[in-house]
Amino acid sequence: MVDYNSIYTLEGVTKTEITGDEKTQLETKRKAIADNLPNEKLELIKLIRLQKLKETDWYSNSDVTMPDNIKNFRKKMRDIPQDFNSSKYDELLNRDSDGNLTHSIWSKP
Repeated sequence: MVDYNSIYTLEGVTKTEITGDEKTQLETKRKAIADNLPNEKLELIKLIRLQKLKETDWYSNSDVTMPDNIKNFRKKMRDIPQDFNSSKYDELLNRDSDGNLTHSIWSKP
């Protein structure tokens, strides 16, 4: 794959092939992004999990008895990082055409 530098001016765009040093820097940046992608996905999963837990927090009020199905749901939410490794992150983050998460773990009882 050939990579280019793009120079934008009022007259248009000029593309020049990158040099060896620039290519090395670009490959290093791409690798760093790819290497960190699982961490970024896990952070997103944790944010979604936190939101799902917050939606059921009211069950933990002292005047409410938390049903077992909610206890189980909350436990499943807390266990996501240990139960799913990075090979399953895309599956957890998959969404339908309406933007809804499709993995069954996210379904509240």
